[in-house]
Amino acid sequence: MSTEDPPKIKKNPYLWCAWAAWGGLVAMALIYMYVEFGDYAIFKSVQDVPQMPAAIVFGAGIESREARDRVAGAVALYKAGKVQKLLMTGDNSHVYHNEPAAMKRDAIGLGVPADAIVCDYAGFRTYDSLYRARNIFEVDRAVLVTQRYHLPRAMYLAQRLGLDVVGLDAGVRSYGIWQLWYDLREVGAAEAAWLDILTERKAKYLGKKEPLFGAPGGTIRQP
Repeated sequence: MSTEDPPKIKKNPYLWCAWAAWGGLVAMALIYMYVEFGDYAIFKSVQDVPQMPAAIVFGAGIESREARDRVAGAVALYKAGKVQKLLMTGDNSHVYHNEPAAMKRDAIGLGVPADAIVCDYAGFRTYDSLYRARNIFEVDRAVLVTQRYHLPRAMYLAQRLGLDVVGLDAGVRSYGIWQLWYDLREVGAAEAAWLDILTERKAKYLGKKEPLFGAPGGTIRQP
């Protein structure tokens, strides 16, 4: 009988890497589904939206189709008497890129009075926009206005931040090849949203409180 020890099974580093990658993909998929398929009230028709004090309108570039559709949806809410104020929130990282000011200008052009519109110039990310809506503008109930691909993540963040929200799908047209990119991007964005809530991250910029009902027109700077 041999007294030699049995040969040790060599560990395959590639196999371990494959299992780790597989585990990571499964975790990402679970987080995405958790964010994407929550209990959200999302409406296609303005008439079906319940009355709320305000609409939060998310920026999407300057004069993009997505931004124009969001503004049009928010204006329709205002004209239907569903909301009293529009909070335009987006990126104003430099003087030539001012999403809230562009949205405000378009909304005024569509018939909304200037004093019914408030701008948040530090909404660099969806999380920042909602965190500031709660902490700076003291919003606790609102309609979120954006496209369907973005709404689940926005509503997930809003609910976890303690806001009572419903969503209006502003996607009234096809966005062509960009739609595929938006859908794919949401997978990674869902992971980031989950981490933001998990870590209780603060918005990049805060500042003094400016309650929406009584706010002079925005924070950081007035266009």
